[in-house]
Amino acid sequence: MRSVEALMIVGADRLGAIPDHLQKLGVKNIIHINGRKVKQVQREIPEHVELILVLTDFINHNLSKKLKEKASKQSVPVCYAKRSWCSIYKALSHCDSFCEQCPLMKEER
Repeated sequence: MRSVEALMIVGADRLGAIPDHLQKLGVKNIIHINGRKVKQVQREIPEHVELILVLTDFINHNLSKKLKEKASKQSVPVCYAKRSWCSIYKALSHCDSFCEQCPLMKEER
C-alpha cells in the first residue's frame, strides 16, 4: 500500500487507537476535527490533505455537506465510515465513489 502524506478525519471527539492503525497503513500525518461545532463548517481543507475520512456517527450534517462540496472542488476523495476500525478499514479499501483516485489504493492496482 502506498503511504498517504496527510489524512483528514472529521467526526468523533476522541479517536482512540485509530491513528495508530492508520499509521501502520502508511498514513504519515493525521489531522482531526471533531465536527460538532457549527464554526467548523467554515474551516478549509489544507492543501496537503490527500484523503478525507468522515466518521458518520459523530458529525454535524451541515459540515458533512459543506466538506463534500469543498473536497469536490479540490479533487480530494472523501470516505465515509462509522467510528470502528473495521468500518474504517473497509471504507478505506472498498469505497466505490473514489477508489480510482484513492491514494491508499494506487499501488494495489
